[in-house]
Amino acid sequence: MLRPSIRKFLNNKFAAYSAAGIFLFISILLGIGIGTVSVPVPIILKIIGAKLFGISFDDIEPMYKSIVLNIRLPRVVLSGLVGASLAIAGAAFQGLLRNPLADPYTLGVSSGASVGAVITLFFKLSIPFIGFFTLPLLSILFSFITIFCVLTFARKIERSMRVETIILTGIIFSSFLGALISLMIALTGDELRQIIGWLLGSVSMRGWEYIKIILPFFIIGSGILLLNAKELNAMSFGEERAHHLGVNVQKRKLVVLTAGSILTGAAVAVSGTIGFVGLVIPHLARIVWGPDHKHLLPLSILIGSGFLILADLISRTIISPTELPIGVITALIGAPVFAVILLQRKRVERSG
Repeated sequence: MLRPSIRKFLNNKFAAYSAAGIFLFISILLGIGIGTVSVPVPIILKIIGAKLFGISFDDIEPMYKSIVLNIRLPRVVLSGLVGASLAIAGAAFQGLLRNPLADPYTLGVSSGASVGAVITLFFKLSIPFIGFFTLPLLSILFSFITIFCVLTFARKIERSMRVETIILTGIIFSSFLGALISLMIALTGDELRQIIGWLLGSVSMRGWEYIKIILPFFIIGSGILLLNAKELNAMSFGEERAHHLGVNVQKRKLVVLTAGSILTGAAVAVSGTIGFVGLVIPHLARIVWGPDHKHLLPLSILIGSGFLILADLISRTIISPTELPIGVITALIGAPVFAVILLQRKRVERSG
């Protein structure tokens, strides 16, 4: 899939992380710098440096400061966190279920989170003492309920809970919940129709408060998955093999699914439904490094973050001043890339 010389270079740990880090850094600079008003890179670095280290630069125009700090930087950080959350969740689900089609969307987790978010937004629900954390908490709760229902239903169908059965059940639940959301929109009229744009996926007009919503859940969810990287490596060889290696399979499966639900629920709560990130990015990270989750998970975070920042940049500039939903861009990019990856994998399997 990659030339041997490139694969040898990327298989060096330092080179792989450097390439992913540089990709993310360039994505951030492009995301902040490009727009209706272009902001030169030196000015971006000056403004961010001044904010972080308290350095004063008198030659920076207030307009540039406002654009960078109040409009583009929070948007870039938010899209980066959403992309990272979906990518690491997808990588963990694929490793756990040993299937390249597993991701938060095919398992129904995202649809469950969307139902929770739509109910919260429409009824303007607010849990006392929690405030603006109500939205992500209810999204996470509904995503967890969905994955629990998927696993329970899959066990009823087939006690061994084969991977194919779980994924098929997830797709069924995802379709049902998607239809339920459509029905709610159709029955409720114009009020809920305003949420359609949110459901298509967007990080537009979301300031630093949305970053405060997703950040703690991203830290908790990704931290849990990174701590379980060794167990994911064992389970990727099969549950029986993992059990022989001393892994408590049922416990670890529950932990990984819970962490993935936390990440997906929080991402959906702040950005709506954005597909293909959790499906495609883990495959790209696997091409860069391989199946070892100790490095696959953090590389997925870096690549997924940079990818969604660039997707958001395209969504707001391709037909400027109108913005496309970011979910449309990720689907247009992700679907062909995923098709090419699958075809190449099939070709390698046949030749091997």
